[in-house]
Amino acid sequence: MGTRRYILGKVAQAVLTLAFVMVFNFFLFRVVPGDPAGLLLRGTAAFNPENVEQLRSELGLDRPLPQQFLIYLENTVTLNFGESFFLRGQDVKEVIAGRIWPTLLLVGTSTLASAAIGLVIGIYGGWRHGSRFDVGSQGFTLFVYSMPEFWFGILVLMAFAGGIGPFPALFPAGGYSTPGADLTGPAHVADVLNHLALPWFVLTIAYLGQYALIMRNSLIDVMNDDFVMTARAKGLREKEILWRHVAPNALLPTFTVILLSLGFVFGGAITIEYVFSYPGLGLLEVQAIDSKDFPLLQGLFLLFSAAVILANLTADILYSYLDPRVRAA
Repeated sequence: MGTRRYILGKVAQAVLTLAFVMVFNFFLFRVVPGDPAGLLLRGTAAFNPENVEQLRSELGLDRPLPQQFLIYLENTVTLNFGESFFLRGQDVKEVIAGRIWPTLLLVGTSTLASAAIGLVIGIYGGWRHGSRFDVGSQGFTLFVYSMPEFWFGILVLMAFAGGIGPFPALFPAGGYSTPGADLTGPAHVADVLNHLALPWFVLTIAYLGQYALIMRNSLIDVMNDDFVMTARAKGLREKEILWRHVAPNALLPTFTVILLSLGFVFGGAITIEYVFSYPGLGLLEVQAIDSKDFPLLQGLFLLFSAAVILANLTADILYSYLDPRVRAA
């Protein structure tokens, strides 16, 4: 009964949070300065006050704000996000769906890779805290954790896509695949991986610091618990104590961080996708902000928020099973 009440409470919190996000989503992008209709017609022969007002009427921007809000709620509940202002004639769901796979491929795989590498560094650093490996790895992880991603991305782009001195460029400067190449099969896969290499490397290095630091500190705390002393008193080998007793218990805080990071996958890595011109959800969000594309922004923001809320809910429920003390509290 306590477990059921705990889960229902967490689900109710998630639903209320999502409802707040829906309301906030509507008003957030309407307080941004600028007129979407004027931006769409600016620079064209049709840019005049009459045509701007006509376009505002077609887009529904001339209606009272409460009426726009009710229409927005109805459309959101039915997953009808309308058509993009900037990409006229294209449904918002189709536009977003076309960018999901590139972002999942880039951010999803780099998140898993950085988590795996960071956990290994954190485990060995915490187990041998004070050693040369611990001091060196801690300095490295603090550096990569604090450095700006876009700055590191620009340096990598200059070094490996632009070439330095006599060293030629090794990878493409950006994009998802070679335009107009029309490759299929293994050649297409190799081309995509070639374009993916630099942004994937930047994100993996930039993200691994947080996992390593959290795992190291958590493992050091667990090493001071009584059951570790008991295991040593029983004569267990150090490796067995580490991998069977200390590491699983120290993994609990990092487990939550990993799940929350997976929730941010749909949000994309905005700065990295922008630096490398990678056609994912992050770059799409920047384009939607520049064009004041309300339907596209609302669809993206709702997707990002729902993914984080769902990941947080999953983490709470799974954590309660991994550590029953959470339910008891």
